[in-house]
Amino acid sequence: MAFKSKTPSKGLRQKTPLKAKAGFKPKAPMQAKASLQSTPPSPADQKKALQKATVRLLEKAKREAAEQGVDLSEWEAEFIDSVAQRVKTYGRAFADPDKGAIDGTLSLMQGLKLREIRKKVRTKAAKNQPDPPDEE
Repeated sequence: MAFKSKTPSKGLRQKTPLKAKAGFKPKAPMQAKASLQSTPPSPADQKKALQKATVRLLEKAKREAAEQGVDLSEWEAEFIDSVAQRVKTYGRAFADPDKGAIDGTLSLMQGLKLREIRKKVRTKAAKNQPDPPDEE
């Protein structure tokens, strides 16, 4: 059974035909950025970048301790200096591949100790900060 309406209908027709809109036309031709055309870094470049980042992280830990007035133990200061020197000289701070990642610069335990030193600096610095005055 078909549905019939009481009013005659012409259907869903538009009075004027649709016109296609013009597409996007840039005024100047698009140029590729130089960064998109560059080649990916080689493994040697990635290794050097990791070494530099590790040395920066070690130096940052020592600098933050000095800025915050946190005294590192003699062992911790010597640890940071010796590890940074070995990374600069040899590209990594450990010789046994079983102690860390083959392409890593720090062994697992050296990375853990560095995190402990940075945490020590942060917590002692937070304790040394005066409380903000209460405004009422």
